[in-house]
Amino acid sequence: MAYVVASFLTFEVLMPLQNVFFPEYPSRASLLFLPHGVRVLSAWLLGWRSIFALLPGVFLVFAFLGGADVFLPSRLLAIAIAVTTVPAVFYLFKWVGWDLFPRADRNPCWSCVMGVGIITSFLVSGLTNMAFGSARAEYVAFLIGDISGLFFLMLGLYFTLRLIDSRS
Repeated sequence: MAYVVASFLTFEVLMPLQNVFFPEYPSRASLLFLPHGVRVLSAWLLGWRSIFALLPGVFLVFAFLGGADVFLPSRLLAIAIAVTTVPAVFYLFKWVGWDLFPRADRNPCWSCVMGVGIITSFLVSGLTNMAFGSARAEYVAFLIGDISGLFFLMLGLYFTLRLIDSRS
């Protein structure tokens, strides 16, 4: 549900604003893609289970945006990339000895989570562009959108949690 809400905010609120402020911007990609933040935080919290948690929402968003084209091989590949890349990178880091998953006996390393988000943004942007056969400008737009979306989503959560903590 968080992925669907983040996508709705991105495509129905932020994209129209982006089009007002950057009317000459040729890409259809969002420069503030909040769903990437949901992918990263879900993979960090849920591990491999995030694939199954995100899959229905990612499919719904792709179906909303592309209609029946959601069943094209390139779209199905992009859905698979969207839900598997981030948990795969977290597990790759764990395999090489850098376990970033949350544990009760240590504080989260937020800069590490952000770092994984940036790394996966490069991977997801590149792989998605290859799946769609998009131009290089689209890759850069996806990259900017993923990184800024993750950063602002984490920033918003930080301030929301601080506000909740200060009221209790």
